[in-house]
Amino acid sequence: MIKRLPIVLSLLLLAACASKFPAPVEDRSSSLKSTAAPVGPGYHTVQPRETLYAIALEYGQDYRDIASWNNIADPNRITVGQTLRVLPPAGQEAAVASPVVTSVAAGAGVEQRPLADGGGSPASSGSLKRDPKVSKIPYSEAAYAQLQNPGPAATKPPEGKPEPPVAAAASTAAAASTPATPEERVPDGVTWSWPAQGKVISNFAQTKGVDIAGKAGDPVLAAADGKVVYAGSGLRGYGQLVIVKHDATFLSAYAHNQKILVKEGQSVKRGQKIAEMGNTDSNTVKLHFEVRRQGKPVEPLDFLPKR
Repeated sequence: MIKRLPIVLSLLLLAACASKFPAPVEDRSSSLKSTAAPVGPGYHTVQPRETLYAIALEYGQDYRDIASWNNIADPNRITVGQTLRVLPPAGQEAAVASPVVTSVAAGAGVEQRPLADGGGSPASSGSLKRDPKVSKIPYSEAAYAQLQNPGPAATKPPEGKPEPPVAAAASTAAAASTPATPEERVPDGVTWSWPAQGKVISNFAQTKGVDIAGKAGDPVLAAADGKVVYAGSGLRGYGQLVIVKHDATFLSAYAHNQKILVKEGQSVKRGQKIAEMGNTDSNTVKLHFEVRRQGKPVEPLDFLPKR
């Protein structure tokens, strides 16, 4: 027993020393941060009972684009808590938003030559040739008097000559400012018209859109040119639904149809029949119509022509 005492004391001493130096702890916080799902603008976390179609409508996107950005093979299979990219990646956004513009740099490949004065000869102005300064109007006393005393009428450009830049710009501006017909409006660059002929029976404050009354089978028309990004019944409460995307900013939705006449990916024109009015997911026959800017509902009557 006495022989074993030194060994026991040695073991107790080692245990006491070890207690002063705790075991090392690995810090994995940095690795967790690097694998965490991105959050913030451009991303959405899936909530209970949400569908990819509803998320796409909320953000004003084509659900197929969101599926592509997130490598989703089946749009019907998303999970609660999943983080989705809902805005296009920077490269794709730039490709859509930046049109190709061809321009000529100042002085690049452009030869400048001074024009000769009225008395200059063709040789002094290169290959430039000019018509003689003569009037090509029949002789008369009135014509002679007008040449002697030119008035306002003499400022009119000669026949066959182009309009001065100021006059041409004024003509273009006048053409651009031509008012739309009573059946259409052009706010924010999109030309809108009514999607149905019935009476408005509910307003934006009640439904985030407008409800338009009608009979089963009445035509439902595209309110503006665009592309069909959804056609089906996957959004709860909308019934048979058509969504048309008009540009990078606006889309419109047409709900409760009894029959859809267009397919996803199809281009449509303003006034084209895209569905027939019905009462799917509704207790009355009506068209529920929404206009969305960047996915957010806006007052449709701000865009539709006044009745």
